[in-house]
Formats: sequence, structure tokens, C-alpha cells
Amino acid sequence: MRIVNSDFKKGYAKIKVNTAEDLWTLSQVVDPGDLVKGQTFRKIKIGSEEERNQAIVRKPVTLTIEVGKVEFHKYTNSLRVSGVIREGPEDIQRGSHHTIDVNEGSVIKITKEEWLNFQIEKLKEAAKEKLSNILIVAMDRNEACFAIMKKYGYEYLGEIEGRVQKKRVQDKTVKEKEFYEDLIKKIQEYVKRYKIEYLILASPAFWKDELYKELKKKDQETSKKVTLATCNSFGKNAINEVLKRDEVKQVLKHDRVVRETNLVEDLLGEIRKGDIGIYGIKQTREAAEAGAIKTLLITDKYLQNMRAEEKYKDLEYVMKLVEKNKGTIIIISDEHEGGKKLQGITGIGAILRYKLY
Repeated sequence: MRIVNSDFKKGYAKIKVNTAEDLWTLSQVVDPGDLVKGQTFRKIKIGSEEERNQAIVRKPVTLTIEVGKVEFHKYTNSLRVSGVIREGPEDIQRGSHHTIDVNEGSVIKITKEEWLNFQIEKLKEAAKEKLSNILIVAMDRNEACFAIMKKYGYEYLGEIEGRVQKKRVQDKTVKEKEFYEDLIKKIQEYVKRYKIEYLILASPAFWKDELYKELKKKDQETSKKVTLATCNSFGKNAINEVLKRDEVKQVLKHDRVVRETNLVEDLLGEIRKGDIGIYGIKQTREAAEAGAIKTLLITDKYLQNMRAEEKYKDLEYVMKLVEKNKGTIIIISDEHEGGKKLQGITGIGAILRYKLY
């Protein structure tokens, strides 16, 4: 993301989207009631209503819409901002509905009546934060899966399957190294494509060690990126398991997913102790009104649901009180295990400065 120009006191920021992950960030920043200006396409009728062969063409136009709905589609890497047209060319009817599709390379201007501090910080953080560059490979005897870390969690890249020996015995009917060779080729492909700096190899038993030995023989440079870890499952469960391992925390310590997961675990620990952890909109509102919230955690899904149910003003009220009292607001992605746990207890919770009751 690049902040082209901004004056938050005057209420605006002009943003250029550089990556798909920037779209996720914007989905947490753009609120109903904001004005969003950007280039889009509008269907225009050519010819009069009486003409039988009246043509409809898609014309590029620059519009400003008052936001009614924001939808982030991670699988198609697009952000759809829908609302009512407030500004545009003279031939575009004011008050009609339109959707601006924001994609990589898009430039948009966001205008708010009031920017919250956490929204400004999210933009600034995204502007200086580079793409995630950690690849996780979880494997066992004859299959492996891949995931790359993302700001909103991780992207599950896929799986491969092969044949290797079941035991450490010589078996000429099974070409053990073929699977490792295929696996190494796939790893090299991902390392090149995503400019990977850290590679985590995980497995039960000795499979990761065998793969690491082969990787060192074939690709010394890539082998230098490796951290070995242990997992006892496969697929997405294995990825979630690896993220908790002590041996990879040093690699992941600056990664958003681990930071978010640790915060959620801290919150859950305080809730279990009955101490300074609370959850639910009612309790967080009461704590916010008392000025007691140190850290407010909200899942992106909860935020979207409040918008969809037209209850966002209730949430915004709490967030403004938290910021007024120097608390911190963090939006947690529900794409990883920590976010799912927070969503499981309503999607909103807070760590307090002191116990209220």
C-alpha cells in the first residue's frame, strides 16, 4: 500500500493498492457513511429509449459514493465498495446505486467525518509493511501441504502426494527419493514465486530431517532458510499446530498471525481466571464507559456482521470511548485459529486495566 497523500484532520486519505493484502486492510478501514472516490465502470445506454437496437456500453468514470456496504473477497482478491453516488460526471444520476471494485493497482480516496487512531495506524502500518515471506511445509511419509503467511492469516497453497518407504529398510520396489525430489521442486517454485525468506519444515518422526538432508544436497541456498518443527497432523490442522511450536516462534515473532493469536490467548487466559478479561458487546461497552479497557480485540467477521446488521454505530461508540481513554484497538482476522477462538466467544473482547467487579 502507498499513501499517495493524506490529511486526516481534514478527513481524507488517498491510497494506492499494491497487494491483495492491502484490500483486507482497507476492508477494516472503510466504514458505512464514508465517501470513497475512485475510477470505475458504469453501464451507459447509447441512443434514445425508442430505438430498438439501443446499445449499452461500459464507460470508465470517476465517481464518489457514500458507502453502504463493504465486502472483501479473498479468493478473488477484490474489495467491493457499494453505495449511493454523490459525485460524478453530469450524465450520471446522483443518488443511484453503484459498486466500485477495488483491486491491485487501484487508487481510491477515502473521506471520513472522523478517523479513529487505529484506522490511521492500520494504513501507516500497511504502507511500511512488506509482504509476508514465510513458507510452511507440513509433511509425513507420503504427502505434504504448503501454506504462506498472510496479514490476514495464511493462504493454503495446496498438497502433493507421493510414495516413500514405510520403514528404514532397503526396498527396491519403492523409489523413496522421488517424493523428496518432487517436494523440493515444489518448494523451490514457491520460494522463487513468493520471494520466501523463511522456510519451516514440519513433520512427525524423521521425515522432515530426511527432506532437509536432500534439500541441503540439491539447494544449499534454500536450505539456509529452513527451521525444523514437529507436527502430529496434516493439512490446515498441521499449519495451526506449527504456528504454536516454540521452535518457530523466533521466526514468526514479528508475524501478525502469531501476535494476534498470542493476544487472544492472553484474553482467554484472563477470562478463565475471572480477572481482567471480558467478552461480548454489553460487557465491553460497560468497560469502555468506565475507561477500563486497555486492549480491545475485534474479529474482522464481527466487524462485518455489525455493519451488515446495521449495528455498527454501537461498535463505533465503544471504539471511540476506548481511543478517548488511550486504549488500543486491534482487528483480528478470523482466518487463523486465534481469530476463530475469539469469534467463538462473540467476536469481541477486551483486556482491562483493572478488574471491574
